[in-house]
Formats: sequence, C-alpha cells, structure tokens
Amino acid sequence: MKDAVVVKDVTKRYKGFTLDHASFRVPQGSIVGFVGENGAGKSTTIRAILDLIRLDGGEVEVLGLNAQERQDAAWRENIGAVFDTGHIPDYLTVEQIDRVMGAVYRQWERDTFQNFVRRFSLPAKKKYKDFSRGMRMKLSLAVAMSHGARLLVLDEATSGLDPIVRDEILDLFLEFIQEEDHSILISTHILSDLEKAADYIVFIHQGRVLFEEEKDRLLENYGIVHCTAEQAERLPQELTAGRRDNRFGTDVLVRDRRKAAMQFPGLALDPASIEDIMLYLAKKEGRIS
Repeated sequence: MKDAVVVKDVTKRYKGFTLDHASFRVPQGSIVGFVGENGAGKSTTIRAILDLIRLDGGEVEVLGLNAQERQDAAWRENIGAVFDTGHIPDYLTVEQIDRVMGAVYRQWERDTFQNFVRRFSLPAKKKYKDFSRGMRMKLSLAVAMSHGARLLVLDEATSGLDPIVRDEILDLFLEFIQEEDHSILISTHILSDLEKAADYIVFIHQGRVLFEEEKDRLLENYGIVHCTAEQAERLPQELTAGRRDNRFGTDVLVRDRRKAAMQFPGLALDPASIEDIMLYLAKKEGRIS
C-alpha cells in the first residue's frame, strides 16, 4: 500500500515546546485520526506537512514528493486543507468565492463546487460572516474538495459542530475515500467521530508520537482490568500498557484483553475506548496525574 503522507523523525523546536522526532504514515485510501491534548503538537505537525514551517530535523513526504520535489507550488492543488478558524474573507458570498477560487486553482471544478453548495443548502448571496459555524465548515469543505484534491488535511475541522452536522460531514469523508488514491488526515478531540470513521489512530502527547495503530485493532485488543494492587503486580509487563490506582482498587490497561482473561480468569475486564487508551498511556508517561 502506498502512503499519502510519511512523517519521518520530524523535529521543530519552539520556546517551551518541542515536536520531538515525530513519525507516522497516512496510508493511501485511508482516514487517519490524529489525536492528543491541546498543545500536544498536532497543529505544528500539520503545518510541517503543509510546508508552512521550517523543520529543525526530519522530513515529510506528501503524495510521494519530498521537500525538494515540492518546490513548485502546483503540488498544493492536490491538497485540501481545512482549519477550525477558516480562511475565507468575511465579506465574500458563495457566488464570489466560486469566482475567486476559479482564478486561484487551475483545476477548479465549478460543477463540483455548485453540487456541494446545493447539497449543503448554502445560500449563494449570503456573506460568509453571516454563516453559522456549521455552514462555514461545510463551505470550507466544499472549497477543499472542488479542485481535484487527493489528500484532505483537517485541523479540528469538526470541533464545535452539532452531532447532526458532524455525522453529515463524516459521511462526506467516507464518500471521498471511495476513490483509492484519496486519503484524509484529521485532527480532532471528538473521539467518537474517529471510532465511526477512522482506519488508523495516531496519538501524540507532549510533542511525542506514542502510538500509531489500526483503529479496529485498538478497539478489539485493548481492555481495562479491574483488580487489586496485588493482582495488578502479577500481570505480565508485556501485557500492561498503563495503570491507575484509586481508593477502590487498581485499573490496568492491557494490550490484549483476551490473553489477560485467559491468564487471569475471574478478573473484571472491560473493552477500552480510544479515550481510555490515550489517558492511560499519557499517565504512564508521567505527565498527567
């Protein structure tokens, strides 16, 4: 399988924060959820992928092109980027945006854009500043997907949207990747969306990528054992991914809940959500209480 994005040992240093040798892939034809707490390095990594910052180390390949091969700005036509803040001037209407984008993109697909406008029921003569947040996001996505993009890069694009709008957008993403050369990298705090749509999960914490894994494998394999502190000590280290002690006992995140159940029958054991896995691994790093 080809990769739409390859991030290799990417390092970027700021005062008080370092993106520390981040590495992961976005396989072609997949949706990759990029998760982590605020300030973990998600936006910095996305800016690195889009060539918006100068790296202190490492490299990024996008759609098979390394940094030297991306000197020509034409490669950006293959990328649809959407940010939570939006980058459309407030005074423009949908009709005006159509004309502006037609001048900006050589591959602007006016019919595709107008189809999205109708699908999303966007008012053609209303100014962007008067749009609701959901309408703004739909318009941004319509622009991103109307110039032949093969890769969508979305930074908190669904945050603040109501569940109905988010579900509509997730359906759009699933339609987009039906084309085998289309791929999506999406950073979000809404983990339930990723459990519905993502193929892979990349978790970054305090500037370091802690895991890159298939979503279905995470949800199928990981579990939480509820036990005593003594029982927790008897769990094999290779099985244990994290631990939380409380006044009622000890909860242990295990990498293979079926193996744990076979080795320790009778222990209370629940499946782990993506959020559970993130919290336990972050705590194991010693950076949250």
